[in-house]
Amino acid sequence: MAEKLIDRLEKAVARLEALSACGGVTRGIAVEDGLDAASDPAIAAFDDLMANYVTRVSAAAGKIGDKVLETTKIIEEAFSVLRALLVKVKQTQKPDMGGLAELLKPLNELFAKANALTEGRRSDFFIHQKSVADSLSALAWIAYTGKDCGMSLPIAHVEESWQTAEFYNNKVLVEYKNKDPNHAEWAKALKELYVPGLRDYVKSFYPLGPVWATAGNATVSAPPKSSALAGPAPPPLPAASLFSTDSAKTSSSKPKVGMAAVFQEINSSNITSGLRKVTDDMKTKNQSDRTGVVSAGEKEPRPSSPAFSKTSPPKLELQMGRKWVVENQVGKKNLVINDCDAKQSVYVFGCKDSVLQIQGKVNNITIDKCTKMGVVFQGVVAACEVVNCNSVQVQSQGSAPTISVDNTAGCQLYLSKDSLEASITTAKSSEINVLVPSTEADGDWGEHSLPQQFVHVYKDAQFVTTPVSHSGA
Repeated sequence: MAEKLIDRLEKAVARLEALSACGGVTRGIAVEDGLDAASDPAIAAFDDLMANYVTRVSAAAGKIGDKVLETTKIIEEAFSVLRALLVKVKQTQKPDMGGLAELLKPLNELFAKANALTEGRRSDFFIHQKSVADSLSALAWIAYTGKDCGMSLPIAHVEESWQTAEFYNNKVLVEYKNKDPNHAEWAKALKELYVPGLRDYVKSFYPLGPVWATAGNATVSAPPKSSALAGPAPPPLPAASLFSTDSAKTSSSKPKVGMAAVFQEINSSNITSGLRKVTDDMKTKNQSDRTGVVSAGEKEPRPSSPAFSKTSPPKLELQMGRKWVVENQVGKKNLVINDCDAKQSVYVFGCKDSVLQIQGKVNNITIDKCTKMGVVFQGVVAACEVVNCNSVQVQSQGSAPTISVDNTAGCQLYLSKDSLEASITTAKSSEINVLVPSTEADGDWGEHSLPQQFVHVYKDAQFVTTPVSHSGA
């Protein structure tokens, strides 16, 4: 019993030391971090994350000092702000977009502060500063509001953000490998903070995004704009309820108003007195000109009802400096993304009868729920994915290590000489054709259809799968 008590006290002290090292800064986020928040498993696990990972990065930065220590303090502050936000989420109902932006303002200020250190004249520790600035975007997972918000799921967001930061973090490892082991220790601690640290935390507690309180404090909203003239006062409330029992005590001689007058009129008069009597010759079954057959010429066009599904407006923009979003483009043959780099990704969604050119090498490309869409790209670092599409064409003009096609009907893949070694994965898809360039200078493209039917044979205590061979193949 005593050992368990001592263990709990040691964990509590470790959490307090982590918060003390990070300054306990919440940058203007007012939270009620009482007993409920402290005992919450998600908050307690986040305190352990800070004690086990953030303190290691801070300790390694303390050995280096200078600009590295200054930049690392932003990480400490950012994680402290994130903790305050997690507590706020548990105490607040889900806000609107304006309220969410106001709530995340302290975190965005720290992002801007870290990016400011990488601008202007480069310091001797630029790669350290860049690693931190790129990695902090992983904390934006808390802004995930649903599949239509333009962000990946929290777990994927953390991993993608670290993939961006890892480019400069690896430079730290390579450059200081034989110079100063403290820098390598700092780089390894920084990686472990996000992967597996933050990633596993989000996976355990917030795989589908933050869970806002269903009942509690009022919903956070954007502050109202100040006005020189105050608006008019609201009208006074009625003296008594419309359904008050006092109204039933009024005299029956008093004339009734509103719906009471309508029912009184119905009950006091013969409402059928003005109707005409229907004779036998007026009945439909007794009319000779009615055959019961409706000709095609007699049918009136049915008015088209407005669509109930609301289509979002077209979009082609760069979000958070790292993700190009192309959505709901229809009939646009000249879509171009030309200002891109290998750290950015491209997400194409809901486009129809359009063509997109990506004039530069990007990290990865995802084409989702598109119809008759064409995408031409110069190259990808990771993969090009086609999901839930119909009749799409994808052309690679450079290297593409991986191409995946999932739940798609009709896909033409054009490979360049640099992408012939690409690994192509298909699942639940049909009519997948791959065109490869000829070995001759003026030769025609060679077309190859990927199999979509397979034969499974149980042989030697296991199933052997082979594609179906058709005659003439």
